[in-house]
Formats: sequence, structure tokens, C-alpha cells
Amino acid sequence: MSYQDTINYLYNLQKYGIKFGLENTNKLMSMMDNPHLKFNSIHIAGTNGKGSVSAMLASVLQEAGYKVGLYTSPHLINFTERIRINGKEISEDKVIELTDEIRSRLSAAEAADCGDREFTPTFFEFTTTMAFTYFAEENIDIAVIETGMGGRLDSTNVLKPLISVITAIDYDHKEFLGNDISAIANEKAGIIKQGGIVVSSPQNDETLKIIREVSLSKRARLYQVEKDCSVNEKACSIDGCRFDYHGIKEDFKDIELPLAGRHQIQNAATALLAIEAL
Repeated sequence: MSYQDTINYLYNLQKYGIKFGLENTNKLMSMMDNPHLKFNSIHIAGTNGKGSVSAMLASVLQEAGYKVGLYTSPHLINFTERIRINGKEISEDKVIELTDEIRSRLSAAEAADCGDREFTPTFFEFTTTMAFTYFAEENIDIAVIETGMGGRLDSTNVLKPLISVITAIDYDHKEFLGNDISAIANEKAGIIKQGGIVVSSPQNDETLKIIREVSLSKRARLYQVEKDCSVNEKACSIDGCRFDYHGIKEDFKDIELPLAGRHQIQNAATALLAIEAL
């Protein structure tokens, strides 16, 4: 197929809508030899700041010398923006190759009558499989993976991350996640793993209570911005912000952040706390 034919095929999968649950993704991972288990990862859920925190984490890790995968959504212009390694988007040729490979594995499963005749992945399930396969093939050191929505039943939640990060939670996708903030927080906190490490952005009392309860129930170590680290804003304008960071072990003075908005300072603090926890 041409690249345009491939993109048309992928976008056509959107007609299957959004499916919450990990059954399809687990099947896809098994078909592709479990690529999600072949690289380290940081998993990020939340409502506000996911994209900024993901980009900051990937940037810091890359500057530290690691080969870093980044999987985000949605894209702004080109599909290839979703999947990057060290800032470079996946090539169109690789999108074609991986799409063909995944489709071939799906066809083989159907031909073998493995009970998957009715198994048609959604757009996000397919592209998540593509991203994880690409990262595994490229032998990356670590991937920064952003959830699509929710967390507990998000396709990306097949990962076994080194750290789970939860950015600020607010009302979003209520038709899928629930009508109250507690239900939404429970879905987002579903990325917390048994015995894992969790980093949380500042939260309101209700969402923080949920994150603490889930962390405790899973014996996960919780680090919180404004509790385990603090920031001192020095300047903020349309051109960006400057601040000091006081962390678990490290203090960083006069950090220049070329992003407008005070909320970006909290996003940066979340990324830095995650790096310290890592």
C-alpha cells in the first residue's frame, strides 16, 4: 500500500469507535511477540498537562544520553507526530511496513481460526501496537507513553512502567469515565501498578484522596508535587517562566522554561520530580 492508502486504512478503524478494556490490546501484543515488555517506560495519565509533561520528560532523558521513545495523541497535522524517537517522527515507510505486518498477523490469526474472526482493533489499539512494536525494534532505552483517555482500561495500560505519572485531573470524557470527579480519578489512577512508583501533579483534595488510596492499596510509593518538591516562581510572561526547583535530593536554580503560563511551572515540577524518582 501507499502511505495515503495506509493512513486511510488506519483512519477507517475509527468507525469501530472507542473500546475500553485491555483484551484486544493484549491479543495484539501477543501476536506481535509482546513488544511492550521489551523496553522501559514511564506511563502518564491525567486531564491537564499530559502532553507538556511527556515532552519535558522525553527531552530531559534524551539530553541525558538515552534513546527515548515518545508516544502521544492526538496529532496536530501528520499521523507520524504520534510516534517519535529522540524527537524524530516515525517515517512514512515505517508506518506502511508496520501496518502491513500487524494486518498480516491479524489475518494469520483469523486463518488459524483462533477465535479472533470477530476481532477488529480500534484505531487507538492498532496505533498503540504500532508504536510499541517500533520502540521494541529500535531497541530504545526508555519510552514516555501518554494514555489516550482514562487509564485503567486504556490500551496503553498493558505496560509495566518504571514510574506512573498522574497530571492534574479534571472533568473530561464524562461519557466514558464517569460523571463525577471521583470516578474520573479512579480511572486515571488505574495506571498505578502493584509495588510501583507514582508521581502526582498538584491535585484537588478529592482526586488526591483517590490517588493516595489507590497507591496505598497497591503498596506503591507516591511522590507529590508541593509535598516532596517545591518551586519558587521568579518571573512569568508570555515569553516563558523562570523558577527555582527544590526536590527530593536536588535543587535547580533559575530554570528557564520557554512556555507561557504559570501552570507550566507545575508541569515542569512534575517532570523533574519524576526524573528524581526515576
